[in-house]
Amino acid sequence: MHDSKAAIRAVVRRLSRPDGQGGAVIERAAIIAEGKSSAAIEAWVIDNGGQPEVVTLDRPGEGLHPFRRDAPPLGGRTPGRYVLPAAALGSLS
Repeated sequence: MHDSKAAIRAVVRRLSRPDGQGGAVIERAAIIAEGKSSAAIEAWVIDNGGQPEVVTLDRPGEGLHPFRRDAPPLGGRTPGRYVLPAAALGSLS
């Protein structure tokens, strides 16, 4: 794939879906699946206002599977998806 800004925007548009608030959501797994262009795609998303999705977790509960104490902190994890503002791609519907 030619990594021009227009070509990358077209890929992001193809991989994104509406987020219900006027913007769009793109899964990081879909970006990675694009192969060699994935770094350029992820950079384009960030450069155009894409933000890692914020995952909020409630306090761990009791039971068989509470959060592990040795798990890495959430702040250091790679985001599962990005949320793009409406202006980044225009209307997806």
